[in-house]
Amino acid sequence: MYRYLLIFLLLVGLTSYRTTDKPNDKPNILFIAVDDLRPELGAYGNKVIHSPNIDALANTGSFFTHHYVQVPTCGASRHALLTGMLPRKPIHLSNRAIEEEISGRPETSSPETFIHRFKQEGYHTVGIGKISHSADGLVYGYEEKPSTKKELPHSWSELLFDPGKWKTGWNAFFAYANGENRQSLQKQVKPYEAGQVDDDGYPDGLTTKLAIAKLKELKQNKKPFFMGVGFFKPHLPFNAPQKYWDLYKREEIPLSTNPDVPENISLKSLHQSGEFNQYALGEEKATLSNQLSDDYARKLRHAYYAAVSYTDAQIGLLLKTLQDLDLDKNTIIVIWGDHGWHLGDQRVWGKHTIFENAVRSPLIIKSPFLKPKTNKVTTIVETIDIYPTLMELCGIGLDYELDGESLVAAMKTGKNGKDQAAYSYFRNGISVRTPDYRLTKYYRKEKPVIELYDHTKDSFQEQRNIANEHPEIVAKLMPLLEKGNTGLYAHQKEN
Repeated sequence: MYRYLLIFLLLVGLTSYRTTDKPNDKPNILFIAVDDLRPELGAYGNKVIHSPNIDALANTGSFFTHHYVQVPTCGASRHALLTGMLPRKPIHLSNRAIEEEISGRPETSSPETFIHRFKQEGYHTVGIGKISHSADGLVYGYEEKPSTKKELPHSWSELLFDPGKWKTGWNAFFAYANGENRQSLQKQVKPYEAGQVDDDGYPDGLTTKLAIAKLKELKQNKKPFFMGVGFFKPHLPFNAPQKYWDLYKREEIPLSTNPDVPENISLKSLHQSGEFNQYALGEEKATLSNQLSDDYARKLRHAYYAAVSYTDAQIGLLLKTLQDLDLDKNTIIVIWGDHGWHLGDQRVWGKHTIFENAVRSPLIIKSPFLKPKTNKVTTIVETIDIYPTLMELCGIGLDYELDGESLVAAMKTGKNGKDQAAYSYFRNGISVRTPDYRLTKYYRKEKPVIELYDHTKDSFQEQRNIANEHPEIVAKLMPLLEKGNTGLYAHQKEN
């Protein structure tokens, strides 16, 4: 009798430890990273954009309406994602964060990333496209020959990429349909293109083909798998096959609802759209003192929408393949945007601010073993929460500290399963987002250094800094903001 009681207690413990209802098999993971994808999707309320495949996943899984990245630049955002940690030193705000902090280091029992943790648990891990910062996962410069050095040396069982006619990952990242790229044309290019090609005429189509072929192969593998697929679009240049442009009537595409520089701020909080202006043949240059014309702004937004629809179609092909292979019944799917993007909002075209437009991005998680009470989750969450969430969904223990908190409780109930705060860092500043406010503190000489934005009406606009008008709110929120000061700016004196 005592033996049976022990067995029963053991089974109960295992059941409570795993969040799946399928105790015999480890779930697979399909993790899809999309570059520069802001929440410009049907599921997130955009009634013009065509994103049916992502929307369908959102409406059967959990989509987080208030997901915020740690850093609004690609490499640093992905470093936080992969490690589950807040930035702690200046290199963690750089695109070189992964190269400097992970690449080239010896393997230890402490995993370099959550992907490495899956590998330690017996998963076959496959990376295709941009999951870390590099376009193909290898360390080399934009105009250099590819190296054999991996950004994540111990995370991948396989690292795959098809650069096609562009020959290297970075050339493919900035690809134009004729086989040229931003580097080869010395930036004498437009920031958009409607290519007279099919889906394979741009690199993301080749990535999809490679991923589909690998899924068919993994179907025969007895090991559980983690597959990471990184799509380039809608990153600049906003290039997509003509058929995705044809989905839209340009006159129906809305312009930004907050196109002006916010009141009561220093211009140091924003920037002059330098990344966008690198595309030298663009019809107009964007600056904080000069708004783009409505016609050109609408053309650019049309281009961005077309690029999103192109990526959505690739994601649709992957999801269909999962179903056709009967893998969907045992595969957790994640879609994550590495940060947002200002499409003329606050007169900025680009990322690299800690305003709402740059740090808010889509996050969608679907587990076949979890039935959410509601698909739409409005609690405040952040990128570092993804690591512990995947560990809990797969029943994998952690014997080390992470800054993130699991979102499984929020996925189950739709209610807050964590502290209602998300931290973002850039431009010598820290920003904390709560359900009602965004408070930002900059370590610089230019005044003002404190910004407060009211989100009680859930507008996402951030048009007026009200810090001086409401010092009592600033005082209440400042201790919460300081909790996010991990020592990153400890060496800087307040001004």
